Amino acid sequence: MSEYQYYEFQALDRQLSHAEQEQPRSLSTRARITATSFTNTYNWGDFRGDPRRLVERYFDAHLYVTNWGTHRLTLRLPRQTLNLPTVRPYCLDFHVDAWTTRTHLLLDLTSEDEDGDWIEGADDSLASLIGVRDELAAGDLRPLYLAWLSALSARELEDDDEEKHQTRSEPSVPAGLGELTAPQRALADFLRVDNDLLEAAAQASSTIPKKPAKPTKKELAPLIAAMPQKEKDALLLRLALGPEPRLHTDLLHRLRGTIALAATPGYRSAAQLLDAARTLRTEHQQHIERERAKARDRHLTALASEAGSAWQQIEAHIATKKTSAYDQATDLLAELRDAYAHTGRDTDFRRRLSHLRENHQRRPGLIHRLDHRGLR
Repeated sequence: MSEYQYYEFQALDRQLSHAEQEQPRSLSTRARITATSFTNTYNWGDFRGDPRRLVERYFDAHLYVTNWGTHRLTLRLPRQTLNLPTVRPYCLDFHVDAWTTRTHLLLDLTSEDEDGDWIEGADDSLASLIGVRDELAAGDLRPLYLAWLSALSARELEDDDEEKHQTRSEPSVPAGLGELTAPQRALADFLRVDNDLLEAAAQASSTIPKKPAKPTKKELAPLIAAMPQKEKDALLLRLALGPEPRLHTDLLHRLRGTIALAATPGYRSAAQLLDAARTLRTEHQQHIERERAKARDRHLTALASEAGSAWQQIEAHIATKKTSAYDQATDLLAELRDAYAHTGRDTDFRRRLSHLRENHQRRPGLIHRLDHRGLR
């Protein structure tokens, strides 16, 4: 298998100047670079640049995917929209990291799984994830909590130290973990968040009164009316000067101060969450097994009711004298045996099987297959 590394960077809040585009160009002559993006795929060799530095200086989002199991998403947000003290409780080792520059907060989310499945071609992955940046800027902490769950799963696999899990507490739990947005669902998949662990975490989230995904007109109207006239004029001027991606986010952040964010302090330890996830996993597996058993019962009942047709199919397979047909006949006979047993007619099956073996005793290939499957 050849090597596969995919790099993508996106500039969202402003376009890069021609001079700024030249800096990434000096790092990769094969990359596709525009005023808002940098993308490149490596099947040999490595990217010469430092993704962290590129995001700090030029880009607002970065995606990195490899065929050895690395999934990495880096986001840059203006410091006034998300502060480091809010993010720190969700940080865990290198899986969830955050730092600041003079103007921005950087959030780095990583999932590693060398044994995980991967698909070569991550071109549309960042587009499905980028929405979490606006959600974070608007005060929705669910993406942070999802990243923390992903890191917790990784820690369980890397270092199954029960004492550490007992002493590690969960961060604040945001409302709505059981009703993720499309970008949040994509993030959970990208970071390989365990579904049972997410369900266990959402049990606490469901008790939190949920705020609407966006502030309502009723909430915003009095807040806007109370804004100083000078500040309103400045916002209108920015709007009049042309499209500005950050304007909507900045305005909501300015108004958000008096809109309470729905979250509750975490009260469970990591060990409690992991234990709850294991319990759910066992319950789900038992449910799956019960459903499979029910489906199997229905199949055997239906097959027993159509036994005459099944015996005719078996004879037709045998009549072809082909080895592949012998295999099909043997498989169907094994199913019939189970169907007869399921309906309490074992004696009838043994009688029919004995008759079939007697009629075809000169077919050693068939007899060998029947003996191998215990159809004696």
